[in-house]
Amino acid sequence: SLTGSPVTLKILQNWVPRVSHYFDKEHYTYVGHQIVIQESIEHFGAVVWPGALALSQYLESNQEQFNLKDKKVLEIGAGTGLLSIVACILGARVTATDLPEVLENLSYNISRNTQNLNMHKPEVRKLVWGEGLNEDFPISTYHYDFILATDVVYHHGALDPLLATMVHFCKPGTVLLWANKFRFSTDYEFLEKVCNIFNTTILAEFPESNVKLLKATVRKN
Repeated sequence: SLTGSPVTLKILQNWVPRVSHYFDKEHYTYVGHQIVIQESIEHFGAVVWPGALALSQYLESNQEQFNLKDKKVLEIGAGTGLLSIVACILGARVTATDLPEVLENLSYNISRNTQNLNMHKPEVRKLVWGEGLNEDFPISTYHYDFILATDVVYHHGALDPLLATMVHFCKPGTVLLWANKFRFSTDYEFLEKVCNIFNTTILAEFPESNVKLLKATVRKN
């Protein structure tokens, strides 16, 4: 069951749109840093979705509640890398993951926006949901303080592997922060499954964007 009395927030327009025919470069400001994101029109994962804006904004505004400094943070479905960059600026040891075809643009954005900063150097890795988890990310070696996921749930066939991936990485002591635009009944069905497995709290809602921000932790037996 879902607990919490969420705050109602609005996604702030803290970016300046720039338009070009092939690549859109979006300029954002978070935590006092100008972030330039190159989007690619060829892949779903290469566009900034509202969930990433919502969670970036929330982490910036709630640094006492969610202190990322020196914490190990994994982003699944990192897309353009905006959220991973924000987590990096907040002092986290970030691993940003996505599908192989998205990694080039993701790596470009992350290295470009973090190269001159005095912080932990982020890592970019391939992660196909539900595949090779025990081989590529064995639990004995990899333990994360935070798992970040934004707009990973939409009309696609990989929802069960996505849930298995969340379960794989969410160990005792790990906090999963998931922000998503809720559009389809399948989105709510996935939310129900998350609530059945994890202790789930709704932290914030962004009604204008239909985005909900949730926190999930492993149930103690």
